[in-house]
Amino acid sequence: MIVGVGARPGVSAAEVLVAVDVVLPAGAEGVRLATLDARAAEPGLVAAAAARGWPLTGHPAAALAAVPVPSPSARVAAAVGTPSVAEAAALLDGGTLLVGRTVVGRVTVAVAS
Repeated sequence: MIVGVGARPGVSAAEVLVAVDVVLPAGAEGVRLATLDARAAEPGLVAAAAARGWPLTGHPAAALAAVPVPSPSARVAAAVGTPSVAEAAALLDGGTLLVGRTVVGRVTVAVAS
């Protein structure tokens, strides 16, 4: 199960985990976090992944931009170079979108399996 995560700079691990917990199905196993490569070193994302023992992968904006998503955003595209971070990161390796783009505070998440 892949949770795509989009986040604003300076987001805390607690903010990330609250957002993930809102969308992650109960009993989910094999969870991986995926995001934009420019955000993969963000301390809050790194700490959230470490707290749960989940791998965290960053993908280039160009790779994310090539993924068709149901909820593209012109604002996100202008800001980071791809019209989707959360949904595209969740879907990049294939699979089916289980939970579409969900905004929780300063974090956007989506889930694919």
